[in-house]
Amino acid sequence: MMFTNESSRTLRVRRARYKTAILSFLDGGIWIIATVVASQLRYEFDLTSTDWDATLLLGIGMALFFVIVGFSIGLYLNRYAYGSFDEIRVVTIAAFMTSVIFSLVLLFVGFEAELPRSLAIIAFPLALVAMFGVRYAYRLLIDRNRKPGLVATPALVVGAGQAGEVVVRAMRTDPQSPLRVVGLIDDDVTKKRLQLHGVPVLGGTQDIASVAKQTGAKVLIVAIGDVQQELLRDLTDSGTAAGLKVMRAPTIQRMMEGPIAAQDLRSVSIEDLIGRTAVDTNIEEIAGFITGKKVLVTGAGGSIGSELCVQLSKFGPKELIMLDRDETALQQAQIRSQGNGLLDGEEIILANIREADVIRKIFEDRKPDVVFHAAALKHLPMLEKFPHEAWKTNVLGTLNVVQAAMASDVSTFINISTDKAANPSSALGHSKRVAEKVTAWAAKETGRPYLSVRFGNVIGSRGSMLPTFQSLIESGGPLTVTHPDVTRYFMTIPEACQLVIQAGGIGRAGEVLILDMGEPVKILDIAKRMIAISGKDIEIVYTGLREGEKLHEELVGVKENLERPFHEQISHATVDHLAPENMDLTVWLERMEDEKGTIKT
Repeated sequence: MMFTNESSRTLRVRRARYKTAILSFLDGGIWIIATVVASQLRYEFDLTSTDWDATLLLGIGMALFFVIVGFSIGLYLNRYAYGSFDEIRVVTIAAFMTSVIFSLVLLFVGFEAELPRSLAIIAFPLALVAMFGVRYAYRLLIDRNRKPGLVATPALVVGAGQAGEVVVRAMRTDPQSPLRVVGLIDDDVTKKRLQLHGVPVLGGTQDIASVAKQTGAKVLIVAIGDVQQELLRDLTDSGTAAGLKVMRAPTIQRMMEGPIAAQDLRSVSIEDLIGRTAVDTNIEEIAGFITGKKVLVTGAGGSIGSELCVQLSKFGPKELIMLDRDETALQQAQIRSQGNGLLDGEEIILANIREADVIRKIFEDRKPDVVFHAAALKHLPMLEKFPHEAWKTNVLGTLNVVQAAMASDVSTFINISTDKAANPSSALGHSKRVAEKVTAWAAKETGRPYLSVRFGNVIGSRGSMLPTFQSLIESGGPLTVTHPDVTRYFMTIPEACQLVIQAGGIGRAGEVLILDMGEPVKILDIAKRMIAISGKDIEIVYTGLREGEKLHEELVGVKENLERPFHEQISHATVDHLAPENMDLTVWLERMEDEKGTIKT
């Protein structure tokens, strides 16, 4: 095997050198011919007026100079794809330099023979066009030999713009591509007769079904840069209704990084359909309280905590400390943020926030400047059965972390809360509401930005609804929904973490910052879309609302007044503070029972 690999590598090197030699000789020959033709054009094809020896000498000199410049800037070092815009740009630069240098030579140095001083200038466009032609012909030859076979699955591409052109080219020039582009879809009337690499625009988005029937397409590829979720939903619905598998092209940013292939396409996911566009974050505000600081994240092994660690590491903290009670989850967090899972670094701490003395000692030893408190129990039905566990982790655990932060002089503390803390009707909601009040108490005592950030369901987080639905669909169903009218707010994990970090840069002492979640989404609609995407016939069964569960979740409490002084996607509100001496489990349980069921809409 080693011999085969070495032989293959040697063969590839020889082929590359062979191509380089041929291309450099061709370019050199083109310059000699272009110089001769330029001379004939200058003398109106009067052969007797041409000094052939001097003209050929000039042509050879320009050819050698161009090839030397070409090697020096990587033209012949396989640095650029043949026929690409990058290669054309480099060819133009080298040709322009050649023309300028030899025009100066003719102007100030000259030859023994009289040569027209404009000869190098006239030769420049002739050589340039000829070299472009050679590369274009070679590109056509490559493309013709690299087309995917007829056994490849026929596909339609939505979008005849830049992203669509990249996708079509990638599919048309890859003989191993499992997809074969048979048509383009675009609503722009100016592209009605457009063709990309021989693939025509066959209609608009309203014609997807008829075009699919006409071409026999089986796949619909959405190739629109930064496609909005509303449009993606509509295209997915249209494609699914036409019996097509819907896929997404990579982002424009990914396309700019290098060539793409069929493997870079991916199926449209439910996260794509109910997520939202990227958050507009203010890097200066974030860097101001993260860069160069010691940052500690509790619950670092969870879905939110681990993503927080990944994003925080981009802002250059002096030290990123990851704390969790789950050793396996800590390892995964370390892999994502540090690039290894050795579990032997100082950045990971195995501890339980329920143990006050342990947490206090950790804070005393490590002295973090900023704390993101993401550790919590979050499953509503489970905590309804075991409310004491919600109290121990979400309330007392938060108090332990808050008091340790106060004692070790932490400058910024961000408690991650939930929409269920607004007008709570469950043990989960009530426990997180108390955690918000404890954080507000700490802010009152310290005068520092100790604050809470509240948001709704996080798409794809561990144990959340979407992975559960996916597992039920894969197992053949049925898919269980509590109520046909139940709605929830949704946010992607990266979006939630971006806004949490942003909130830390603008939050004020004692506030609850409420992230804009957009419009609530019907769970039934999500279930139907996931079933449609799967292509399976799955039954939906309604189980009824669970104890403590609301029909429509809320983000804002009845007594909370909102303002948005700094960021259009983050609202600010104040909450009552609760001192530790006023915290009582019995009172909490009694109050929760009194309020349970009174707020369920």
